[in-house]
Amino acid sequence: MPLGLAALDELFDAFEDLRDVLDGTDALAIETASNRVSHAAAAVRAIGAWRSEPAVVERLSAMLPLLESARVRVNLLADHAGQRLAMLAAHGSRTAPLTYGR
Repeated sequence: MPLGLAALDELFDAFEDLRDVLDGTDALAIETASNRVSHAAAAVRAIGAWRSEPAVVERLSAMLPLLESARVRVNLLADHAGQRLAMLAAHGSRTAPLTYGR
């Protein structure tokens, strides 16, 4: 298996893990999965000749829907968190204990 394909497999697995943990509320798991994606993407970028290998280009093209799905999901969750923070700020500190369950 060419080095580029192995790096893409790692990137695919990292995105699968990220997609799985985004369903939960464990911030550490999300950060760990995000870091794994970052390192896997850096490994793919470090292989400069990956663009010239047809098998690698084909595998990357097949992964694009997964990558786009993860990107959209992260943006949606970030927007949702931003909206919750904006609502909390609008209501003031009186309602903070209700939001955080203190």
